[in-house]
Amino acid sequence: MNASNNHLPGGVKNSTIWISIALMILTIGLSACGGGAATTEEITPLAAATCIPSDPSTASECGSVIIGLTDADGDFLSYAVDVTGLTLEKANGAVIDVLPNSTRIDFAQYVDLTEFVSVATVPPGVYVAGTIHLDYSNAEVFVESDGDAKETDVVDTDGNAMGQTSLKIKLSDRNQLLVTRARAALLTLDFDLDASHTVDIAPTPAIAVAEPFIVAEPDPVDTKDIRVRGRFIEANVDEMYYTVALRPFHDIANDFGRMKVNVTDATDIEVNGTAYAGAEGLRALEAAGQGTLTVAQGTVNVAEREFTANIVLAGSSVPGNGLDAVKGSVISRVENELVVRGGTVILTDAASVTRSFFRDDVTVTVGPDTVVYKTVDTDRPLGAPMRLLDNSAISIGQAVTVRGTVVSNDEQGIHIDATNGAVLMHITHLSGLVNAINPGETEIELQAIDRRRVQVFDFTGTGSSPETDANPAAYQVSTGNVLMPSDATGQPVVIYGYPYEFGAAPPDFEGRTIIDYSDVRSSIGVGWGAAGSTSPFLMMDSTGLLLDRREFGDDQRHHIKQGPVLIDLSTLDSDTLIAPRETGRKLFTVKTSDSLQLYADFDDFLNALTLELDGVNAARSMYARGQYNADTNVFTAYKIFVYIMEP
Repeated sequence: MNASNNHLPGGVKNSTIWISIALMILTIGLSACGGGAATTEEITPLAAATCIPSDPSTASECGSVIIGLTDADGDFLSYAVDVTGLTLEKANGAVIDVLPNSTRIDFAQYVDLTEFVSVATVPPGVYVAGTIHLDYSNAEVFVESDGDAKETDVVDTDGNAMGQTSLKIKLSDRNQLLVTRARAALLTLDFDLDASHTVDIAPTPAIAVAEPFIVAEPDPVDTKDIRVRGRFIEANVDEMYYTVALRPFHDIANDFGRMKVNVTDATDIEVNGTAYAGAEGLRALEAAGQGTLTVAQGTVNVAEREFTANIVLAGSSVPGNGLDAVKGSVISRVENELVVRGGTVILTDAASVTRSFFRDDVTVTVGPDTVVYKTVDTDRPLGAPMRLLDNSAISIGQAVTVRGTVVSNDEQGIHIDATNGAVLMHITHLSGLVNAINPGETEIELQAIDRRRVQVFDFTGTGSSPETDANPAAYQVSTGNVLMPSDATGQPVVIYGYPYEFGAAPPDFEGRTIIDYSDVRSSIGVGWGAAGSTSPFLMMDSTGLLLDRREFGDDQRHHIKQGPVLIDLSTLDSDTLIAPRETGRKLFTVKTSDSLQLYADFDDFLNALTLELDGVNAARSMYARGQYNADTNVFTAYKIFVYIMEP
C-alpha cells in the first residue's frame, strides 16, 4: 500500500489509498433461539413479562445475547481504540446497555477470526437499532508503507483529530432482531472502515480521514473461527464443557458475562504448560481452579447455537499470563534467532498488569527446550495430545504466537527469550498467482503472506542448500490429493497451511486448503470525489449496477482487489457489472448524511438507491464484497455499500 504505482500490484497509481477493514459483531445464542423479522404484535406476550437485567431473580423472564467482534480483510496493521459502550434500542424506544465495561480492541487482529466480547442479559422484544461508542484519544493505528509499519492519525472530514465518537446502528425493516425469554438471538454489526476511510500515506504520520458508519442484521453474512477468552468458572466432565467469565482481547480487570465452551475428545487443552486432550484436559482445568485465565479457539454450530473449541490454553499457557508474548509472522531466521513482524506484544509485569501494543519487528530467540507445536495438526491420532516439534519446524512466513521473557525493550527494539518458552504455529495463508499445476504440487508466484507483501520476507536458509532456498517467483506448494482446475494457471489463488521446516525445502509449503480464482474473496471500491457523481451507473435493474467508467476521477479509487491482484477498473475493455448473488445471506446499504438504510433484498435496495439518485443527489463512494469473474467482468456481491451526498 503505497503512494507510488511502483509499489502497488496491478500498477494502480493513487496518492490516496482506500483501506479495507470491516468490523462485524456476531451474536449467537447459548441455546436454540428465534431470530429474523418480527412484528410488535408477535412479541406482545413477551414484552409484558418483567425482566430487569441487573436483577438475577428476573433471569427467567430475560433473553441473552452473545456479542462477538471480527474484521474483514484489509490493509491496517493495527487499529486499536477503546470501545466504551454498546447499546441496543427496542421498537418502543427503550435503550439497553449490552457492553457494561469499557475495553480496548485492536480491530486489525480479527481478520481471520471472531472474538466473543460480551454476553448480555436483555429484556425480550424487537430490537431495531443501537449505538456503539468509541474513544480515539489513545488510538494506536498503523498502515503499511513500503513494507514497513507507518503510524497513522485518524481525523474527521474537517481534519480534526477523532476523539470520542458514537456510531448509530440500524437494522433493516425486514430483518429486525427478536429476543425471547430464556433464548438468545443472532445479530451482526458491520462497521465497514473500507467504505468510510481514506488514507494518505505521503505525510508522516499518515492521515486516515474517517466517515464511519455501522450497520446491523440478525444473521452473520460471514463466519470464521471463534476466540473465547475468560476466567474459568466450572467444568462438567460428563457433558464435556466448561464455563468462563468473558475477558476479551487482553483485558485483565473486567468480566463481560458468562460463556459455555464445549470440548471434544479431539480438543487440545494446554494447562500451565502441560498438554492434554478432551476430558483429561477438563480435569486439569478443574485442578487449576476457579479464576484461571483461559483462551479457546474453535467453531460455532449456528443451527445448534453451540461453540466448540479446537484448542484451549489455560493458566501460564495463555499469552501474556505469566510469560510475555508476541503474535506475528516470522520474516527471517538466522540459526535460532527469529524476527517476528507485525506483532501484538503482550507484556506481563510483576504486578500482573498486562499491557498489549503493536510493534512491527520483535526479535525472538528459540532453543532446544522451546516447546513448539501446531494449533491445527491433522497428522496425529484422534484424542492423542498435541505433537511437540523441534524448533526447526519454524520457518519463514510462519504465523506464530511466542511465549517467553522480554530481555530488552528499548530504542533498539524488543527481544524475547523463548528458549524456555513456547511457539504456537498457526495456520498461515498465502496469496499469489498460479504458475504451474503438477500432480501433488502447485507452483505459484508468491505475492503476500498473511497480508504482508512478500518483499519483507527473507527466505535465506529455508532450503537444504542455498540453491534450494524458497523462491517467491516460483514458490512450491505441496497439495497432496487436492486438485486445482486446469484453467487456474495465471489466476489468483489463496492457500492455507504451514511452511515446511527451516532448511528442508523444497517443497516450500504444505497446502491444507486451496481457494482458486473462482472463489477467492474479492472487493471492489469506487470513489467519485468530493463533488460525487449524479449518474454513477449506466444501468440499475434487477441484474445489478453497471458502473460508468467515464465517471471515475483520476485521484479516486476505482479498483477490484482479487486476492493479491489489484485491477484498475478504468483500464478494462468494458464497464463492470456489480450483480447480487443469487443464494445465501446478503446485505445492501444506502447511507446519506442523516440516515442509514439496510436491505436484505436487492430489489428493495435498488428502489431506495433509485429514489436517492434523483439527479440532484450524488454518489460519493461505493464498496462491495464478493467474487469477481475477469472473463465476464462481473462482480457477484453479497455486500454492497453506497454513500449518497445531498446538496
